[in-house]
Amino acid sequence: MARVYVFKRFERFWHWAQALLIITMLLSGFEVHGTYQLLGWDKAVDLHSTAAWALMGLWVLAIFWHFTTGEWRQYIPTAHKMLDVALFYAFGMFRGEHHPYLKTRDRKHNPLQRVAYLGVKLFINPLIWCSGLFYLFYNQLAAAGFSGLALGTVALVHTFAAFLMLLFLIAHVYLGTAGHTPTAHFKAMLTGWDDDVYEESQAAQAK
Repeated sequence: MARVYVFKRFERFWHWAQALLIITMLLSGFEVHGTYQLLGWDKAVDLHSTAAWALMGLWVLAIFWHFTTGEWRQYIPTAHKMLDVALFYAFGMFRGEHHPYLKTRDRKHNPLQRVAYLGVKLFINPLIWCSGLFYLFYNQLAAAGFSGLALGTVALVHTFAAFLMLLFLIAHVYLGTAGHTPTAHFKAMLTGWDDDVYEESQAAQAK
């Protein structure tokens, strides 16, 4: 089976650090809202705020990396093979079919991933970022020209954005098991090397 080096070292660090911080923020955020009690409200707020600043710093670093390396092009939407990939996720992966998209170093995201990741970067992330900052600096909003904005509205928007991120996280982990083995995609994100199963299937069909 051919193997392709797809994910660079920084990319893997950014991915897993982001995942850890997002999960930390989701868990601490639910405790702040009173969903459960583990750390206590004060410690949950401190942990949530610390993770938020770390995540924003990581996002700034990741944005810089994407633009300086040209990796931002990986998120340009394309309709090429989008229907094939959608049909694979809807039916094909349950029939044991091979993934229809050939992953390479320069085209690491399939068409549906590009749309999903772009939506996270252009909608969910800014929504969480802005509503979180508004929540954190609510007492200074009037001086910044945002008078009349109710705290409850800010909290509702922030919670809505958090649930969108939770839904994305669940779908992301579930579809991560849709490789040629349930752990193939996770191993690729840990090592950087991905199995080129498309080439293997083509070779098998050619025999």
